[in-house]
Order: sequence, then C-alpha cells, then structure tokens
Amino acid sequence: MVLLMSYLLALDQGTTSSRAIIFDELGQIHAIAQREISIQTPHSGWVEQDANEIWSTQIAVVQQALASAQILAKDIRALGVTNQRETTVVWDKRTGKPLAPVLVWQDRRATAWCNQLIQQQLSDKIHKKTGLQIDPYFSAGKLVWLLENVDGLRQLAQQGHVAFGTIDSWLVWNLTQGAEHVIEVSNASRTMLMNLGHQIWDEELLELFDIPSSVLPKIIHSDAYIADTAQGLLGSNIPIAGILGDQQAALFGQSCFEAGMAKNTYGTGCFMLFNTGNQLQYSHNQLLTTLGWTCNNQTHYALEGSVFMAGAIVQWLRDGLGIIKSSQEVEKLASQVKDTDGVVLVPAFTGLGAPYWDSDARALLCGMSRGTTKAHIARAALEAIAFQVADVFTAMQLDVSQPLKELRVDGGASQNDMLMQFQADILNVPVMRPKMREATAWGAAAMAGMKIGVFAHVGEIAQSWQLDRCFEPKISVDQRQSQLQQWHRALQRARSDLT
Repeated sequence: MVLLMSYLLALDQGTTSSRAIIFDELGQIHAIAQREISIQTPHSGWVEQDANEIWSTQIAVVQQALASAQILAKDIRALGVTNQRETTVVWDKRTGKPLAPVLVWQDRRATAWCNQLIQQQLSDKIHKKTGLQIDPYFSAGKLVWLLENVDGLRQLAQQGHVAFGTIDSWLVWNLTQGAEHVIEVSNASRTMLMNLGHQIWDEELLELFDIPSSVLPKIIHSDAYIADTAQGLLGSNIPIAGILGDQQAALFGQSCFEAGMAKNTYGTGCFMLFNTGNQLQYSHNQLLTTLGWTCNNQTHYALEGSVFMAGAIVQWLRDGLGIIKSSQEVEKLASQVKDTDGVVLVPAFTGLGAPYWDSDARALLCGMSRGTTKAHIARAALEAIAFQVADVFTAMQLDVSQPLKELRVDGGASQNDMLMQFQADILNVPVMRPKMREATAWGAAAMAGMKIGVFAHVGEIAQSWQLDRCFEPKISVDQRQSQLQQWHRALQRARSDLT
C-alpha cells in the first residue's frame, strides 16, 4: 500500500527576497525557490519597494518550487503565507494597481509625526490600546504619511477607492485576483491601529490619525480559510488557509506553543518573541506586546523585542564598506582575531529599536587604534548583533515571572557558530539551534496544515522540532560584565539624547 504524502506550500515574502517552500507533513523540505527583491532608499531614512515586483517575484517562485519538487498544484493540500510585517501597501480597489511605493518596515519618514504624538502625551493611550510603542516602524505612521503626501490619495480614499494593507493583504488580494481584502490578526497587531484586547480596528485611533476606515482590510484569524487561489493562476485551486507575520510564524514554527517559551530570529533585523499564552501582558521595560496567533478560536499573545539591524549589518560590511565580498565570509574574517581589541560597533543605522526606541540615534564605530584591522571590525559587527539581543533579553527577564532557561534560534545568521557561541556567552543561557532552518516558512505551512486537517493538534507539529546544536555559555561572570559594560558605554554615545 502506498501512503500518499501531504504537501504544504509556504509563501515567505521577506524584506530582501520572495521565497516559496514546499514541505511534507513531517516538516521535510521538498523544494525551495527564491528571488531577491530590490530596495530603494531615495532619501536618508526612506526605504521603499515596488508592490508589483513583490507580487511578480512571489508568484514566480511558487511556479519554480512546484517544478523543482516535480509536483502539480493539485498535489498541494494548503497554502500558508508569512511576510515582512509593518510594511505598508496602498492600491486602487478598482484596478489592483499600486498607488505609491511600498514603505518598508525600516522606513523612518514618519518620525516627525510620531514625535508629535509623543509630545501630545499619547504614548500611554496608544500602548494600552495596541501594545506598541509610538514609532515610525509601525504601519500607521506610514499610511498617514502616504495620505498626506501622495497627490490625490486622500481624495481617492474618501471616495472609497483605496485599499491599504500589509504584505499579507497584498498577496492575498493578488492570489484571489481582488476577491479578498483581508489582514491576518498578527499582522494587524503591528499596524498601531488595532485594539489588541478586542482584535478590531480602534475607532478612536482612526479618528485621531485621520485615517478613513474605508481603506482598511477585514481582520481575520491566523488559521482562517480565506479562499482558494484564483482560477487559472497556478493550474489548480489551492486553499489559502494560514497566515502569520514572519516573527509570529517563527515562534509557531519553532514549536514555542507553551507560555514561557521564547525564540530569536536572526534575519535582516533580530526579533525575540516570548509566548505569554492567553494573557495580554504589558511590558514595563519598553518591549512590545503583540499578538502571537489566533488559532482554533484561541489567542496567544507574546512579548517582543525588535532589533532593527542584524543581518543588515553584515550587508553593510559587504556593500557599504566592501570589506567582504559575500555575507558568508564574515565568520571566517571575524575568526582571524580572538577579540575585537576594544572596537565596538553600535549599529543604529536606522535608529535604535527595543528597548531604547530612539529613532534619532545614529551608528557609531569606536575604540579603534592603528592596530585595528577589518577582522576586528567584522568581529565587532557580529558581536553587535549579540549585544542588542542581550539588551532585549534583559528587558524580557525583568518583565516575566519565570526566568528564560533556553533560547531557540533561527534565521540566516543562526548558522554562524561563532555568533551563536558569543550569544550564549553573553546571555548566560543555552542557545538551541534546531535542524529545521526554515522555522518561519514552516510556521505558516503548519498553520495551514492544521486548518486543513493534515495535523490534528499542535503536538503533532511539535514532533518536527529536532535539535541541531546546543551552544552552552563558556565565559566567566567577570568577562561577561566587562563586555557588556564596554557595549553600554558605546551605546550611550550613539543615543540622540546624549547630553
């Protein structure tokens, strides 16, 4: 008797590339296809993409992955979507054409607007309603900027012709050829427009920000069956049945299903999420309260620390400084020296995220001497990733009642052994790297699989988690303190409120 395999397709639309991954129900990968997408930075602090390019690369990799796995669309049981969050798209409901460039989550053009809200003493109100800090990072400021600055956009919005969404909204609109204008609830929780407790658009905030409600998508559960893909798009109609913002998808894909479990993803940025179960827990230490997922009509919340520059620092070494030719070379270069010899890099290229929320901070490279080499700078760059994570981790430990005993890790830079060892040393907890390198895409695929009946419960998904390597802390308390003090002195110098 031949057992038929259940295939699940994940669309993983990230900041730097669009990918499609085909999994089976054991979490084994049958095909990966990837295409890079371009990023424009027309002014300092502006970060843009092209919505049509995001869609065309995403649909192209789906077809490429199907061909590579040598299966047909009809063999796919369900499709899950995961995406870069906060990134903001506006398009015309009548034609489906974008009405402005996509404003990427790293875009800082709403800084002045955010500062006005802070001066109006709205920080507590917005934090209570949304779980978020006021920051240009979130979608609200980006949408307000577009409505104010793109010719004719507000007028079109008032006529009911404008659709706003995050990347999941844009992909679903195109997958269903305009039939569905939706946003999944974990993505909606990153807009600074959703009331976190009630999971609905907050009318008071919409009025305060002067955002017409007609532009907003319908908020749906993470495991909602939305629709099948449109006729003729892929050769067969595939159910779209699971969506999660990328960091929530990684939490789900890392099988952090229980309250008290945490993961850190090393991507373009760095994102640590701690599952607080069905408790809506507010941070007293400048972390974000976010929605993990709503699945089987149950909501899981999380505390999150967002670091804006992680893998992006290595890209800067490659593209900005030219000291490496490819990102893979950084570990080898950094390993040429036993320490940074006092060199510290504070990578506040787009301000500082959690737990500082200083959008006017700027990057700083200090502690150099005549003996400083590019190897010292490369090592300082990797250590900067770990130091930023340590600051988030410390804030998280202060917020939660039970101490974190381990940290599950994923994302590109988690494959860097030197960085993972330094991370364990500086955190003083074991860092657990799983065999499954694609936790984010797997989270979306597994969510879709649950909805469609491939998995009966999350326990079946948890069986796919297997340890690749555990990095144990190796340095002394004194060494750790000394390293952290050096980092915090440099960090202080990069802050915008330096007096």
